[in-house]
Amino acid sequence: MWTPTRRPILLTVAAASTLLLLAACSTGATRPTAGDTAPTPSAETPAPTGVTGTVWVANEGEGTLTAIDADSGQVLTTVTGIPSPHNVQASPDGSTVWAVSGHNNALVALDAESYELRGTAATGTSPAHVVLTPDGSSVYVTNSGEDSLDRYDAATLTPTGTLDLSPGPHGQRPSGDGTVLVVAGTAAGTIDVVDPATLTRTATIPVGDSPVQVAVSNDARTAYVSLAGTSTVAKVDLTTQAVVATVDVPSPPVQLFLTPDGTSLLSADQGTPDAPGDTVTVIDVATMDVRATIATGSGPHGVVIDPSGEVAWVTNLYDDTVSVLDLATNTVAATIPVGDLPNGISFTPRTGARPAAAPALTVPDYATGAGIEDSGTHSDDHHG
Repeated sequence: MWTPTRRPILLTVAAASTLLLLAACSTGATRPTAGDTAPTPSAETPAPTGVTGTVWVANEGEGTLTAIDADSGQVLTTVTGIPSPHNVQASPDGSTVWAVSGHNNALVALDAESYELRGTAATGTSPAHVVLTPDGSSVYVTNSGEDSLDRYDAATLTPTGTLDLSPGPHGQRPSGDGTVLVVAGTAAGTIDVVDPATLTRTATIPVGDSPVQVAVSNDARTAYVSLAGTSTVAKVDLTTQAVVATVDVPSPPVQLFLTPDGTSLLSADQGTPDAPGDTVTVIDVATMDVRATIATGSGPHGVVIDPSGEVAWVTNLYDDTVSVLDLATNTVAATIPVGDLPNGISFTPRTGARPAAAPALTVPDYATGAGIEDSGTHSDDHHG
């Protein structure tokens, strides 16, 4: 199995605890010893959730994507051939699954029904997160190795611009109305607010120690930021450009996700290899109080919620599982084994055709130039 390299962002983060946390985001991390981890939930046959759709998981440690049936919890297929896929994102219409290959410096587009490769494009150094505009027209990739944001046309994978960002750009999310894109600058201790239409930075807001990921309200007025350095989640008023409230969580948090009604926020409290977390914190966004703490597997990293707001899925980095959360009872309804070091996760209501087996993908290595001329996929020279 290929072993990916550590992200350059790890060298720039000052807090020791955050170095360990983000080391766990890359597959160069070592696992905690068995004595340090919380007990792994049993992987029993999941009960149906009543949710139609597909959950996609990026298994960074083995270069695969796992597709899970949202209702039954059964693994549909494992797509191979994407070295170090740190993040995965389904398009708004569910037809395409997007991933970034940290090893190959590549953006990858996958057909969600046939599991075949639709195309690739070059990114900057150490791509971290990929998102799309709510209308699905544009794709954005943060490059943690060179402090930049790339924009692409989703239909053609043609690059349409690059924007310089604050040091250590990592997680990013657009507002529901599509008017802003917010990026966490992990090394800078800030968030950058971007106008996605013009690809310009409209604000840089100090938020605290080592922001990793964000969630953004539909009306683009509020952002929520996970602060790994202080084990807190911050609420940011994007109009006044200031932190207005914070709440403590049990362990250094990574990904955040708002419920569809915008009243609650889920925080995946991953912790570090030396002190793994094992909770998802449910936060009331109006008061910034903790509503519930849900026990998960070891190292909860990525989190996503279905559009009904009834079910959430969480990747457990240190025990290679996904926890299925019943948000009505705030309990774990099932635990699903996936691949090595599961990180990013995405949900789409679309199921579509499902072949018995996924083809092995061949992704050009834009970092070295290997396989680009014969790949037949889209490429880009703007990163050299």
